[in-house]
Amino acid sequence: MIVITLVVAGTVLLTLALNAAFLERYYYNQKHRTILRAYEELNEASAGDTLADLGEDANFTRLCERNNIDILVVDADSATIIASHDDPQLLNRMWRNLFTFEDDRTTELIAEIERGEDFVIRQILNVRNNTQYMEAFGVLQNDEMFLIISPLESMKTAVQLANRYLIMVGLFTMAMGLIVAVVLSKKAAKPILELTAISEQMKELNFESKYVPSRKVEIDALGMNMNEVSETLERTLSDLKTANYELQQDIEEKTKSERRQREFLANVSHELKTPIALIRGYAEGLREGISDDEESRTYYCEVIEDEAEKMNTMVKRLMTLTQLESGEEPMTFERFDLAEMLQTFAKSADILTKSVSARVLLTVESPLYVWADQFAVEEVIQNFFQNAVNHVEGEKVIEIKAITCVDEVKSKVRVSFFNSGQPIPEESIERIWDKFYKVDKARTRAYGGSGVGLSIVKAIMESMHEAYGLTNYENGVAFWFELEKA
Repeated sequence: MIVITLVVAGTVLLTLALNAAFLERYYYNQKHRTILRAYEELNEASAGDTLADLGEDANFTRLCERNNIDILVVDADSATIIASHDDPQLLNRMWRNLFTFEDDRTTELIAEIERGEDFVIRQILNVRNNTQYMEAFGVLQNDEMFLIISPLESMKTAVQLANRYLIMVGLFTMAMGLIVAVVLSKKAAKPILELTAISEQMKELNFESKYVPSRKVEIDALGMNMNEVSETLERTLSDLKTANYELQQDIEEKTKSERRQREFLANVSHELKTPIALIRGYAEGLREGISDDEESRTYYCEVIEDEAEKMNTMVKRLMTLTQLESGEEPMTFERFDLAEMLQTFAKSADILTKSVSARVLLTVESPLYVWADQFAVEEVIQNFFQNAVNHVEGEKVIEIKAITCVDEVKSKVRVSFFNSGQPIPEESIERIWDKFYKVDKARTRAYGGSGVGLSIVKAIMESMHEAYGLTNYENGVAFWFELEKA
């Protein structure tokens, strides 16, 4: 409490002392600089023959009014050029300063502040009203004579008022400081009670509570030691839990990786088993000459070529998927017209849709610019469209839509591929994006599907950090993906 009181009192006394010693001098220096600035502007205007214009300048007028400055400028013929006040005493004062250099009984020289080649700045006292002034007089560039004068009494009054106000504020601050000191002193026992409560909790092996240091050095030492013990125990337990969690994650990830590898090998083996068996069987038949006619041999060769092409397509798609999942296939984002891409694709796929007797309905606003990797988007469109063609049933309708939607951050374009037919079973919705997963394996085998197309879509969309998914309807299913609208 004593320290706080002394600091507040010392601050107030130091401020009063600084004010008494330097505030008035600071005001005088400011007044000196202001008068000197006014003289420099008059001198520049005289050199440019613009004194009359300067007298009408708003900035110059504000400078004089704000700093309580009177200015008189006359030419060699005693004609007034600038006069801030119509006061004949200003003209008399200027003549007396310029030509007699003698003070009359009404004024007394206090100090000469600055003397230049063509001007003098000094401090004078008006004996009649006991008021001090600061004045500057001399000759300008074009031989015009000037007088600048400003009273100093307002500065003395301002300094006195500032000191009185500071004394009142200081007394109020000291009173508030005493009140705060009393309140703080009553809280001195708080750290001891806090340490007692913490020790009780530590006795029960509860290390969550921490001591908050205060200004009591001895108590702080004990409290910080208790904090270190608590933090060490808590950190050790945390490290053990983290290591255990990471170990479990590593084990789970290793198990998942091994399971994925086994599933991948099993799926690849299963997918390649049928075409290999067909190729081998028909090749053995050709070698053993089971059929002698040319038509049968041609059929055998076509089956072998068809199954080899299926194997080749599957290997290529697996290579593409591997590159996408490993990040070896970089995405190049560019601005392009998605509407034009969909329209061109729908026309090129006309033969494919006619092969299954389906109708394609395209709804898209044109133009529709997006930001994405153009070749990757073409791959997604091709996979979704091929999937729709393979599963279209009922009314045999394939509907392609591209609409604009707005999320919380930016505008998006959602492209959907709807095909009439059977919806996706609920238990298969999550797994349909997995490699080699097939909802209807018999149907997939019929049209030669590999079960990799939707996995490629998933890898592409996740590489571009965009959304994708499917929506079930009573009469079909719609697969969709989103892109950023440009």
